[in-house]
Amino acid sequence: MKKSNLILLSVTLVFLQFCRKNQTAASHVLFESGFEGGVYIDQTVDPDATDFQFIRGKDSQTGYTWPINIFGGSKSGLHYLFDDNKQAVFSELQTVVGHDGNLTKALYSQQNYENGYTQNPYEILNIKKNGRKDMYISYWMKLDSASLTQKDKWRALFEYKTVGYEIALDKGTGFRLIAYIYTDKNGTPYWHFQGDKNPTHPYWEVDNKTIPVPKNEWFKTEFYWHWGGKKEGRAWWKINGELVAEVQDRTTRNKKPIDFIILTQIYGNANPKHQWIDDIVIWEGTP
Repeated sequence: MKKSNLILLSVTLVFLQFCRKNQTAASHVLFESGFEGGVYIDQTVDPDATDFQFIRGKDSQTGYTWPINIFGGSKSGLHYLFDDNKQAVFSELQTVVGHDGNLTKALYSQQNYENGYTQNPYEILNIKKNGRKDMYISYWMKLDSASLTQKDKWRALFEYKTVGYEIALDKGTGFRLIAYIYTDKNGTPYWHFQGDKNPTHPYWEVDNKTIPVPKNEWFKTEFYWHWGGKKEGRAWWKINGELVAEVQDRTTRNKKPIDFIILTQIYGNANPKHQWIDDIVIWEGTP
């Protein structure tokens, strides 16, 4: 082999080692839990956050501790909104048969009716240190079937909002990424992925009516996004490893960092409904 070729090969190997090292350093697990061991929902009322219940304790299988306080966040918890004293919506930890056929602890949430903007999300709040990150989130879900056969209904599953996002039309400066299940006029459910400046002004939206929406069975949902404007942003959503939607478009607006993440959500006009959540994994970067 010529000397020039040897030099080129040596440089290439060094470069590849550098890339692998930096990719490994950049991509890592931030949080992982299946609610096992000492994880519990604290029933104590927090005087500074009366609409919240906090999940606490150490997961005996993963070693991670609740609440989820990634990127300098604080007071992350179950947010009760328009809950009618927990009659309209509530959450609890239950022991059920999991996605692998074994008994597992899972987060159960149920919405009985609407009382305004009734919902009970788990919110990762007060994020301070992330803003320009690649993020990956996965967990297992199990949904009821009755709410998924009602006609012309919707339920939200996941979302994040950047600083400055406002529901009021043309008042905010931020951005929201959100995942839904819609049902059509025949009561057939389908996936809907959206990025918007407010609920009536989407920058992009994708419907997927090809991949079936599982009813009364566990499925894995995965979200990934690369923070960026219209030219740099990217996001995708997978169900059981199948690509529901992928967009090469903005995942923020006005360069605003992420304010909070609604990790799990039970919200919508298809009622009554319920769900289980298990085996949450959050990465900075991608696995």
